[in-house]
Amino acid sequence: MSAAPAEQPYSEPEAERSLLDEANALMERLPGYRVEIIGGQILVSPPADGPHGEILTDLMLPFVMSGLHGEETKLIQGMGLWLPDGPSDYAIPDLSVVDADYRDHETENNCYDPAVFRLVLEVTSSNYKADLRTKVAAYANAKVPVYVIVDRRHNRLHVLTDPIADGYDKHRVHAPGELITLPETIGAKVTLDVEAILAAAQRKPEAE
Repeated sequence: MSAAPAEQPYSEPEAERSLLDEANALMERLPGYRVEIIGGQILVSPPADGPHGEILTDLMLPFVMSGLHGEETKLIQGMGLWLPDGPSDYAIPDLSVVDADYRDHETENNCYDPAVFRLVLEVTSSNYKADLRTKVAAYANAKVPVYVIVDRRHNRLHVLTDPIADGYDKHRVHAPGELITLPETIGAKVTLDVEAILAAAQRKPEAE
């Protein structure tokens, strides 16, 4: 979800400090950065750039217009998802559709039980490899039903459904010019215009 430089992994916390303590200390030292623990490693992502935020705003509109921010579900940016893969693992998706009673399912570290998440969405930047690989396994193992990736590097939109061990059984890649309808299991019918979403991503390509 971030701009260059890419996120930095941390796997060796200071003596007698837990991985979660280390992650929280990093958040205090780096205001505005996103800190996550995935696969037993801390991932630190710099603040997002303007196009990243613009895409998120554009994306929220069809979800809101479909009634997904109402009595049964909520549309929330940057909400912590507690992951089952490790004792301290958690992720912070760019955008989530969650059950409206999510507040009753808080776990640890301001995160929530993955059972309340109906959809998670990530907009890639310099950390595109984490969104396209690491988080695929993490969200699938958490049994999040739908994972959407706005892939700015390759100008594509990915829709992953039907979670299995370490991945999703269905992974469809969509190009500009396509209209896609997300599974109605998220709570409503939402149709996305791939070209319109990716138009805000026009920017110079980033280094590998």
